[in-house]
Parts: sequence; C-alpha cells; structure tokens
Amino acid sequence: MTQASSQPLAGRRIVVTRPQAQAGSLCEAIAAAGGEAVCIPVMCIEAIPVSAEFEALIAELDQFHLAFFVSPNAAEHGLAAVRARRRWPASLAVATVGKGSERALQALGFDRVIAPTQGFDSEAVLALPEFSAQAVAGHRIIIFRGNGGRDLLGDTLTQRGAAVSYAACYARRVPPEGADRLLAEADRTDALILTSSEGVSNLTDMLGAQMSRLAHIPVFAPHPRICARATAAGFATVVETAPGDAGMVDALANTFSGGCRHA
Repeated sequence: MTQASSQPLAGRRIVVTRPQAQAGSLCEAIAAAGGEAVCIPVMCIEAIPVSAEFEALIAELDQFHLAFFVSPNAAEHGLAAVRARRRWPASLAVATVGKGSERALQALGFDRVIAPTQGFDSEAVLALPEFSAQAVAGHRIIIFRGNGGRDLLGDTLTQRGAAVSYAACYARRVPPEGADRLLAEADRTDALILTSSEGVSNLTDMLGAQMSRLAHIPVFAPHPRICARATAAGFATVVETAPGDAGMVDALANTFSGGCRHA
C-alpha cells in the first residue's frame, strides 16, 4: 500500500464543528487518514434542569410503548434523568436515527435498538415498520430531544394515531467563543465539516458579516438538507457525504487524495 493510499489526507487541515463531546471519533478517523483535525464547535450542549412535566413523564414511562432518542446527547442526558429516578421499564422499546445514536444507546445498555439501516433522518425512521400507522395507532410514544428541534417525526406519528410526548433533556446553544478561531482558519483550512442544519445557522450567527471569509472553504455535510443550508449560507463548494465518520472520511479522501494543499 502506498503512502498516498494509506494516508489520503496527508497535509490536509480539516475543521470539525461538532460539539466537543461528539467530535472525538471523527477527529481520530481524520488523523488516522493522515489529516490534521481541528475541533471548533459551532454548537454547545448543556444539561437543563428536569422540569415538572419531564418528571411526570418519567413517572409514567411504563405506560409508553416506544421511546425515541433524537441524538447521542438525548440518549446521554435523557437516560441520566430517568435512571436518577427509576429503572427503565423492561417493556419499553427504544429507537433512534443514525449510527452514532445507536452506538450510544447500545453503550448505555440497550441490546436492541430500532433504527434505520440507511437514510438516517426522520423520513427514514418513519419508513420503518415499527413506525407505520398500523404499528403506532393508539400507542404512546415519548421523544427525548433538546430544546426545540424538527417536529416532522412527532407530527407524523400523531397523524398516524399515536399519542406523542416530548421530553426536553438538554439545550443546544451557540458557543460564546470560537468565532476568532474560525476566522484564523480561513486561509489555512482545506475543509469544513458541518453535521447539522442548526450548526450552519449557528456558524452564520457566530461570524455575522465576516461569514464571507470562509465561503471559499469546501464544506462536507452528510445530508442534502444540511448541504442546502450551507449553500444558502454562501459556501461555494458543498460536498454531500455518506453518513457517519466513515462516510465523511471517504468523501474527504476521494476529494483530497493526491498530495498536500498549496501553500
């Protein structure tokens, strides 16, 4: 195996914008491919106090048929809140979207996690047989998520006859710092990784009028919705990748294999 094939990202500097706690595996994968990963989060995750409404939902968990976790953060913070107060009901099935969330739930003790094998978005979840109208009608479903978020899943399940409850267990915020670091990378970065539509919005909030200074940097994103948001934000080159860390690194390698960036 040649150096170029074993280290396809050699000499490449890549900014990873995931929250700090979720950036490690991708940064390691980039480094394994020879690249230099720079983590500058455009979103920070904070635990929030358990509300009275959430307390009531935790007490009623035995009455639910399915629990859905929107992200690894939802798994971490949602289960921490539940397990601080009670045992997880043995009969309550868990579901999620995305390999990262699936791995997080497995690491937290769930042997069987309902999740799509491809697609990795709300539409893919809704196509699963466990989320069909026949399967969910008359059932209670709890969705663990952050403050706010996309409502397609819950709205569609309600239309299909389910009774949906939301458990807000963490907050997503624009980081108070990081703009200066992002601007410092403008002329020495080969790629910018954005993994959520909200992250794109946060980035524009952080940089404001100076957003244009990053517009020439190729953006890599794992979903057409994120790609569309990045294009609308002014990025000239946006590359859609396959899901997960492997899909991201493969796209970077396919784009950049062949040598170091120009100085």
